[in-house]
Amino acid sequence: MEIKTSTFTQSSATLDQCPRDNKPEYAFIGRSNVGKSSLINMLCNHKGLAKTSSTPGKTLLINHFFINKEWYLVDLPGYGFAKRSKSMRQKIQNMISSYILMREQLANVFVLVDIRLEPQKIDLDFIDWLGNSSIPFSIVFTKADKLSLQKSNENVNKYLEVLKETWEEFPPYFVTSSENKRGREEILAYIDSITKEITSTTP
Repeated sequence: MEIKTSTFTQSSATLDQCPRDNKPEYAFIGRSNVGKSSLINMLCNHKGLAKTSSTPGKTLLINHFFINKEWYLVDLPGYGFAKRSKSMRQKIQNMISSYILMREQLANVFVLVDIRLEPQKIDLDFIDWLGNSSIPFSIVFTKADKLSLQKSNENVNKYLEVLKETWEEFPPYFVTSSENKRGREEILAYIDSITKEITSTTP
């Protein structure tokens, strides 16, 4: 898939503020500081599309970007940022869960995981919640350029071993780097295949 246009559409604080058309939506989410904004910019080939920051947890709203006038890329708030107040964390959690569980045009959730880290309970719990809620999702391992090819493969396999304890079948997964664009074509091809399937079955 070639990204011809990518434009910021709007930020929403609640589900009912989100765009009202029925275009497929692909949501990106992960723990704070996982490299989400950099990945979105890399996928869209648009350096300043999603605002990157050295401060974790800057995304506090549901941000919609309209891609090729065909589908939305949705930047969701990160989870697990401990420096927020308890009430703010709860508010963000409610926003995320209501969007994921109730947004009918949500086609896939991409869960971002830092490939350099040991499997984190907070990520595994979130992945299990998506599975138990029957939400289609994929795992995106980020920052692969920070490791050797062998080490990144080892870490992915380690993650899959942990998933094997609770999953009969692995979800789709992608290994990416925002620095060298690794994984870009694979993710865009995956999105394209889902979008074509949706549009072919939509009356």
